[in-house]
Amino acid sequence: MPAPRPAQPRRFAAPALLLVAALSVAACGPQPPPGGGMPAPEVTTVTVEPASYPVSFEYVGQTAGSKDAEVRARVTGIVEKRLYREGAPVRAGQPLFLLDARPFEAQLAAAEAELARARAQKTQADREAARLKPLAERRAIGQKEADDAASAAEFAAAAIKAAQAKLSEAKLNLAYTRVVAPISGLSSRAQQSEGSLANANTTLLTTVSQVDPMWVLFNVADNERLRLQRAIADGRLTLPRDDAFGVSLRLADGSTFPRNGRIDFADTRVNPQTGTFEMRAEIANGDLALKPGQFVRVTLHGGQRQAALAVPQVAVLEGPQGKFVYVAGKDKQGQDIAVARPVVVGDWSERGGVNLWLIESGLAAGERVIIDGLARIMQPNTPVRIGPAAGGPERQ
Repeated sequence: MPAPRPAQPRRFAAPALLLVAALSVAACGPQPPPGGGMPAPEVTTVTVEPASYPVSFEYVGQTAGSKDAEVRARVTGIVEKRLYREGAPVRAGQPLFLLDARPFEAQLAAAEAELARARAQKTQADREAARLKPLAERRAIGQKEADDAASAAEFAAAAIKAAQAKLSEAKLNLAYTRVVAPISGLSSRAQQSEGSLANANTTLLTTVSQVDPMWVLFNVADNERLRLQRAIADGRLTLPRDDAFGVSLRLADGSTFPRNGRIDFADTRVNPQTGTFEMRAEIANGDLALKPGQFVRVTLHGGQRQAALAVPQVAVLEGPQGKFVYVAGKDKQGQDIAVARPVVVGDWSERGGVNLWLIESGLAAGERVIIDGLARIMQPNTPVRIGPAAGGPERQ
């Protein structure tokens, strides 16, 4: 039976010892920075301090003519002709429609004939009264006969007045066959075509809107009004006296209307159906650039937030729980980190061409808010390197 072979040494023992040694050296050596060796991102901060900031309030509005007149026929007749170009500016008193005047011309002729008859009867009654008066004085006839003649003359005078009133009415009705513009402004399309019957005071022929000045109507929610009143009572907000706001308009294409306006009406009643109250701005529109019915964005200027904290709008982010900002803080080792801070934002403001959020709560004076380098912060409490501080909240 052959003798057993001596045991061969394991070839993997040395590599295993080398691996253990390498791991030990790595564990004792310097660790790479978080993020797979990437350095902490550099950010820029701004220190928030209380200050006074202008605020504006924006609403959806709709333009309307400062006067809107419905043009209706004042006599019943057939529309013979339209005398204006639809949509064109018209002047007060300018003829717009012509109704068939022949029936009213006949009524005028009849009224003139009635007046002539009444005058003839008055002349006859005057002659009769003049003839009988001296006879009555000489008692050649009874006094009753003379009194009846005088009364007949008075009746004839009254008949003349009635005939004159009928004649004036006939002339007025004939004039009403020319339907004129009651005000100056922009005309609308004709609601009735030639040959249509227009009934007196009921049939709408067209409308005319006075658009210089133009009115802009908008609504303010009652809860917003209450919020502003509380801010005023607390001294955090001041508004112009007597609603003397500056008013600017932004049109549907995003452009700003070149002229500003003013508030000329604020309703004192709240609409129970919408929970809003109506306000109205007046704005010059001599070039007719604004048309009735346009939707615009109405911005009211002139308010001031007192002792407010503000940050550039780029610093305010949106998260699952709402809006937040990153504030420069420290971890336990004293390393600068980006701390997520939920905030409640208020009105917008603007200073130096930079849009700002006014902060209602969530920040304290003296805190440093990160405004640059936000895209390199992957998650809250990320280590950061604080660069040179910005000069104020106006910096983006």
